[in-house]
Amino acid sequence: MQTQTAPETVTTTPAMSYGQMLEQVRYNGAYPTRERAEEIVSTVLAALGRRITGEERVELAARLPREAAQIFAAQIPGTDSMTGWAFVRDLAARTGGSLATTRWDVGSVLGVVARIAGPGLLDRMLTQLPSGYAILFGRAELTQAA
Repeated sequence: MQTQTAPETVTTTPAMSYGQMLEQVRYNGAYPTRERAEEIVSTVLAALGRRITGEERVELAARLPREAAQIFAAQIPGTDSMTGWAFVRDLAARTGGSLATTRWDVGSVLGVVARIAGPGLLDRMLTQLPSGYAILFGRAELTQAA
């Protein structure tokens, strides 16, 4: 009779606490208060949660601080394809912000998310997303000439 062992569970410890994440976003975005940074993080993570699907969604949620992961994972991913610029426009329309301010907010949050995700996961997420997202995460978007 062969004994079976339970499969190993993979646990990922977030790279930083939620407080550290908020402070990084606050610093990057030059927001006056932690509360303002938290509002921006919540808004942008919810919007990102409507865009990322599959294994990348699960892996990112596991790497985010618990509070951030809950905001991100609570969203139902959309079925429409939305470019990076359309993502910013949609978020500006939802929040009533200007395009310039919303672009700043998105970059402030997604730059921190990119560091939390790490290069491998970020590459996979960018492969899943339409054009225009790399710059939002603080990366150049390289395309080949036709």
